[in-house]
Amino acid sequence: MRRYLHLGVFSAGAATLAVELSASRLLGNYFGSSNLVWAVIIGLILIYLSIGYSFGGKWADRSPKYETFFVILIWAALFIGIIPLASRPILKFASKAFDHMQTAAMIGSFLSVLLLFSIPITLLGTASPFAIRLALDNNKETGQTAGRIYAISTAGSFIGTFLPVLILIPAIGTYRTFISISLFLMVVSLLGLWATVNLSKMIAYLWMPFLLVILSFIGLKGFDKQAQGIVFEDESAYNYIQVQQINDYTILRLNEGQGIHSIFHPTQTDFQSYWGQVLSAPFFNHMPINQDQIERIAILGLAGGTSANQIGIAYPQTIVDGYEIDREIINIGFKYFGLKNNHLNVYVEDARWGITHNENIYQVINVDAYDPPYIPWHLTTREFFTEIFNHLSDDGVMVINVARIFEERGLLNSLFQTIDSVFPSTYIVDVPDSFNSMIFATKSSTSENNLINNYIALKSKPDSHPLILAALERTIHNMQPPPSEGIIFTDDKAPVEWITNSMISDFFLSEEMVNLQ
Repeated sequence: MRRYLHLGVFSAGAATLAVELSASRLLGNYFGSSNLVWAVIIGLILIYLSIGYSFGGKWADRSPKYETFFVILIWAALFIGIIPLASRPILKFASKAFDHMQTAAMIGSFLSVLLLFSIPITLLGTASPFAIRLALDNNKETGQTAGRIYAISTAGSFIGTFLPVLILIPAIGTYRTFISISLFLMVVSLLGLWATVNLSKMIAYLWMPFLLVILSFIGLKGFDKQAQGIVFEDESAYNYIQVQQINDYTILRLNEGQGIHSIFHPTQTDFQSYWGQVLSAPFFNHMPINQDQIERIAILGLAGGTSANQIGIAYPQTIVDGYEIDREIINIGFKYFGLKNNHLNVYVEDARWGITHNENIYQVINVDAYDPPYIPWHLTTREFFTEIFNHLSDDGVMVINVARIFEERGLLNSLFQTIDSVFPSTYIVDVPDSFNSMIFATKSSTSENNLINNYIALKSKPDSHPLILAALERTIHNMQPPPSEGIIFTDDKAPVEWITNSMISDFFLSEEMVNLQ
């Protein structure tokens, strides 16, 4: 019977970590994956486990039976399976609240879903102290027995850490990952009950897996979110991905869905937004700059390929190296967003690792991997921008898209100061009718007059591409003064999330937010 006890402990440990990792993804799809979301999830999971440890020890002393142990795990498994079924309508409501910035509804939905984890995680917390009580044969081996039980539980937790992230969620999605974890733990517990008690006890609980399968078939139909024009929905190892078609526009949304990451229209090419601003980057250099001179451009954060498509139209001779960590998004780009640049090389890699290990030199490097509040801090530091500097030609230009929250410019100012500590000339351009700003940085010393002179020269040429001219006009007309303050980010200290969390809290307390509600 001891091996079934160990199998139960191993399975409980695996289920606990698998549920915790899946919880972050479940909530991240609707509320984002900032450190605040992570902190709340981990903190409450630890509280639930602590209650389970305490309660489990007392319960084991009152009823030190294998039957009680496996019945607890069976009920924990059932409640794990109930999480996606009960949370789905709550999260759909939260999605609507997020779209309309209804703060109270968003917070209420967030906490409601977290409460669903209290019962199964607390029950799972009872497993280790209960197992120790059952495994004790004599007081002389108490320490050895406890160590063995915790080692087995930790080994299960190790498996549970990787299984949902690397295999289950990308393969079957977050909701069905919970169902799979539930059924796995349920089967192990039923077998343990049969082996350690009798068959009739196991049969008494066979209704649970059947009920769970039926409810899952009914409750998990359709798209996860209620949004206009959804044509595709899926989860990868990195993102919840949603494609919408609205008035002939195809748009890509990720995770909580507040930002548009790519856009496509069968006849329109200028979307008058940040994607096309990369086209103006070469013209910060001294004139004359000919549009045929641009040989190679890198995009760090290719997404569905909107910028790559515009580069392909305006600079048809240019080779584009697109770095994107999520292969599924690349596939969607080719399927839904017209990604067909014949000179495009796709690198499915982390942007910093990829650019560091690529020997190519670029005239333009476009960093489009920021989506506050989920900014990869390692792409914000002086060391990273030094690597970018080293991969630019002498006339090279780096351009970065940085999102703002209304007029809160703390992140933008700090990024400007960090970049300006590496590059000789740095500029800020606010994209009109949006909360996006572009930072341009040139490897050589330049001035705004270069941009104006190049625009005048291009305007006089009949073959100048209108996409380039439009991008130059927006850049010239929306140039901003350089900020006087900001933190310089380094690999040792880059408090990006501290700044973005402050921006978010200020936003929800702002007058603009009150007016939205």
